[in-house]
Amino acid sequence: MSWEHILLVFIAGIVCGIINTLAGSGSLISLPILIFIGLPANVANGTNRIGIFFQNIVSTINFKRQNVLDVKMGFRVAIPSILGSITGAMIVLELHERAVEITVAIVLLIMLVPLWMKPSRWLKGAAHDEIKSYPVLQFIIFFFIGAYGGFIQAGVGIFLLSALVLTAGYDLVRANALKVFINLIFTPFALAVFVIQGQIDIRAGLVLALGNSIGAYFASKYAVSWGSAFVRYVLIAVIIIAGIKLLFFP
Repeated sequence: MSWEHILLVFIAGIVCGIINTLAGSGSLISLPILIFIGLPANVANGTNRIGIFFQNIVSTINFKRQNVLDVKMGFRVAIPSILGSITGAMIVLELHERAVEITVAIVLLIMLVPLWMKPSRWLKGAAHDEIKSYPVLQFIIFFFIGAYGGFIQAGVGIFLLSALVLTAGYDLVRANALKVFINLIFTPFALAVFVIQGQIDIRAGLVLALGNSIGAYFASKYAVSWGSAFVRYVLIAVIIIAGIKLLFFP
């Protein structure tokens, strides 16, 4: 890697870490950058998980310190997410990536409807003792979210946020804390599949991880003070941009 490429990956990592912590789809930035510096698409997809993993360590620690992380719920939904992530990583070479991108873009844009029309559902959440649990439904939902995360990662944070808000009743700040914790748990399993397949570049991955961690640190540090309203606006912007990117600029 040249110094120019190192700097580019590092900056992309910072931006990616901020976006992933506050919303999701930061991989729509880091994946193209990794491919731009010369990594094959599958290697870029695997290498990106290194940055995601370290980013989520930093975010989880910060959210835990701020007492907004529901660890018990995190482990509960992490189990199906782990199973899904392994499945998704193993079949990544079997599906047509463009078809997946189009499907994800459409689903993301559809999510704008409840996010825009019912802001109170996303901003206020439920009291801690009113958090809902639908074990079978949540197992199915988080299995498929994990499978998608194992497949391509980009956008998985938005799906996790939506599931935690709409099926459990968390506000966006608490949902964000859970999202990064769940990601932290299932990412190593998908990463292991790529490592076994020899589809990572460790140097690029570590540079990306440094940038991701810095971005995640600042985003998770200030997400609580900025509040759910700010996170909601970031989420709306990211969904629109990600949807357009996936549909028209593959």
